[in-house]
Amino acid sequence: WLPNCGAATVACKSNMLSLRRAMLSSLQCRGRSSFATAAQQAGPLAGLRVLELASVLAGPSVGQFLAELGADVLKVENYKTKGDVTRTWKLKGDSADGPTAYFSCCNMGKRSIALDASGQQGQDLCRRLAAASDVVLASYKPGDAEKLGLDAARLRAENPRLVYAQITGYGLDDPRVGYDALIQAEAGFTFMNGTPGEAGRPTKMPVALVDLLAAHQLKEAILLALLRREQAGEGSHVHVSLMGAAVASLANQATGYLVAGAVPQRMGSDHPSICPYGTDFMDKDGQPLVLAVGSDAQFRSLCEVLGCVELGSDPRYARNTDRVAHRQELCALLADRIRERSRDDILAQLKQKKVPAGAIADMPTVFKAPQAEALVVRNSETGSAVGLRQVAWLGDNATANTPRRPPGFGEHTAEILSDVLKLENSEIRKLIDEGIVEAPGFAS
Repeated sequence: WLPNCGAATVACKSNMLSLRRAMLSSLQCRGRSSFATAAQQAGPLAGLRVLELASVLAGPSVGQFLAELGADVLKVENYKTKGDVTRTWKLKGDSADGPTAYFSCCNMGKRSIALDASGQQGQDLCRRLAAASDVVLASYKPGDAEKLGLDAARLRAENPRLVYAQITGYGLDDPRVGYDALIQAEAGFTFMNGTPGEAGRPTKMPVALVDLLAAHQLKEAILLALLRREQAGEGSHVHVSLMGAAVASLANQATGYLVAGAVPQRMGSDHPSICPYGTDFMDKDGQPLVLAVGSDAQFRSLCEVLGCVELGSDPRYARNTDRVAHRQELCALLADRIRERSRDDILAQLKQKKVPAGAIADMPTVFKAPQAEALVVRNSETGSAVGLRQVAWLGDNATANTPRRPPGFGEHTAEILSDVLKLENSEIRKLIDEGIVEAPGFAS
């Protein structure tokens, strides 16, 4: 796969090919094992090794993204706490002995090594793995990586070509731990979200959006750092904070305040500058739908479909600025019309008129859509879902790989120690016996 870069396609493809050649050359020079499957070797990041020193969602999301592109991602899990905390975040429907649904959302395609990095031996193993890697993903709070000897300065001194990619809560100089729910609140999202009026309460979004926004920022930083490494021959320390990623994503709500002095308030699903846009309505059977009318022409077409053509020329509603000014009375009129009809009938007619509108779907309905089903990773034997892809785009040629199931805790400990660090079975057994690593099923 190579991206479609528009006018810069030739130059972009040349850079990507150079980047891949450099990574493959690095792989050959360092004598790595042929861990990856044939499909993974064909990925655009085949030959790239990533050491994941991260947990929960933001960092692991980046790791799965890189794994889907063919990278060998080694997930280091805490031996003492039995791994990533999301392994314990069970839903009622989770299996008793398999990975949780939460862990599965961002850990497919990886190998898991369980070790205790609180002591010198475990830290030495981590540093040796970092020395054999191209990228380190770290989500330690500021100061903790330094205590473990796993900070960017030390690891890059030992491996100058290393890209050290770090996520913090509030920045490198702020020791606070970042939690998505708190930063949604502190970055303004929670204040703006929820039902308007005195009865409305600030509401957290149901997805850990800040974690995902930070993950996207770090993915971009890593890819640019790898390109820079090809051009300049050296690695980088790249960093994103959850707070920074959240504020940078406030978009028009932030500039509305910064430029126009407008403080965003809770509006339910409504848009502050467009009407009716994002507004939800109920049909005659109580089925919800949403309108996304972005132009005056679309509004007139909406009025035709709903049998209220006069509203399209009414001076209170004809222009978007007027509709925003008379939002409540207009939405009440539209709600009365929509309540007389069935959702399917309304949406079909709006589609013919090219008026943006859609049904509000629950999860079972979402995954009936072919676009959603295409992102589901299924067990090849049973057909049951095991996770969801991180990579949603398509390329000119091949797409990203189908990632393997999420790894069991420490499932690949012995394999990694053997093929990456070249340890003998006797050495692995000694580490197990001394409580430095856990390697389920290992026999020597």
